Amino acid sequence: MKLKKAILTLALTTGFIAAQADDFTPLEQQQISIETPGLFNNSNAFTVDFGTLTNKEYCFPLPVAKHVEVTKDNDLLITSVKGDAVKAMFDGVVRMSWDHPHFGNVIVVRHGNGLETVYGGNAQNLVKVGTSVKAGQTLAIIGGENGRYVCTFSIMVNGRRINPEIILGIKTRRIIDQTVLFQKTAFGVDVSVVEPDPWNDESYKKRTGKALETTDPFGGGKTFALNLANIHDDEWCYPLPGAKVISPYGQRGRRRHTGVDLKTCPNDDILAAFDGVVTMSQRYSGYGNCIIVKHSNGLETLYSHNVKNLVKKGDHVKAGQRIALTGRTGRATTEHLHFECRVNGRPFNPNIIFNHVSRKLRTDKVTFTKSGKIDVSTNSQPSKKK
Repeated sequence: MKLKKAILTLALTTGFIAAQADDFTPLEQQQISIETPGLFNNSNAFTVDFGTLTNKEYCFPLPVAKHVEVTKDNDLLITSVKGDAVKAMFDGVVRMSWDHPHFGNVIVVRHGNGLETVYGGNAQNLVKVGTSVKAGQTLAIIGGENGRYVCTFSIMVNGRRINPEIILGIKTRRIIDQTVLFQKTAFGVDVSVVEPDPWNDESYKKRTGKALETTDPFGGGKTFALNLANIHDDEWCYPLPGAKVISPYGQRGRRRHTGVDLKTCPNDDILAAFDGVVTMSQRYSGYGNCIIVKHSNGLETLYSHNVKNLVKKGDHVKAGQRIALTGRTGRATTEHLHFECRVNGRPFNPNIIFNHVSRKLRTDKVTFTKSGKIDVSTNSQPSKKK
């Protein structure tokens, strides 16, 4: 099932906001961690596109805080000054506001995007249950004593605290521009970032005013065949010579890995796989510094997480030409190359083209169909390689 069939959109989650105090049960008004009624009724998952938020739709709980610390329990300890105002992160409705026996004065706000936020340890709560609040509206006065004033803040989905660093830049105190998938599991809620597709991304068109360049190797037909044996030795190059595979193509947990991760050492040379034209060279969301090359043989290749791009959009490159240096920009935990192969914007396993053990181009005949089917057959034609 395609991802879009498995998710609820932001618009669908707005029905979870209660408008009156009576809409919340006594347990919802007294218990911090409690499931959100109806949140997963229509689907076991939903997404929130945080990149669409305007400045009026988000506020850090204490904008002038002195220090922010993440605890092992996924709370943020936000230190500020006596009398500072605690503010709502998003628009929402107050679900809970009382002096909790263990957490002191605490407020919980339920938001239309399916999330809830918790503001604890307050000296004084200024809103009551059922109050509709706007992002940036004052909810409480920070609590503390002996010169230390701290708000204990957390983000919840369906009553479960989630890691705030998935959504917030702790240093910048800003929401990260990304789409996040929240999926219900037997053990709680799984949270993951949905990587935008650099070949087919509406946000790219919105930012630049034009779509990324692609090529149609099918030429109006339904199939396209690529005979790898006919590609001369000077017309191809393994993108990261000496590399080993640290993450293969395919399913990786609940997320699809649309390329292969190759690793050597930091700042190593990344080489163009074939002759072609650079159609993209820029920083791109979780991909970090990213390059896309369109090749005359009908393929497109992507190279990302680069510490530095050495080519710009529109450059003509030759197979084996240095185009970037390996790094860990974007969403990467170690220096490596994320390498993708596509036909007509559709990803396929780079292992069909390259033998990652020998780091050689394969010699098979590969037939692609517009529907996405790929047929690989042993080559019966004599090689024309030189």
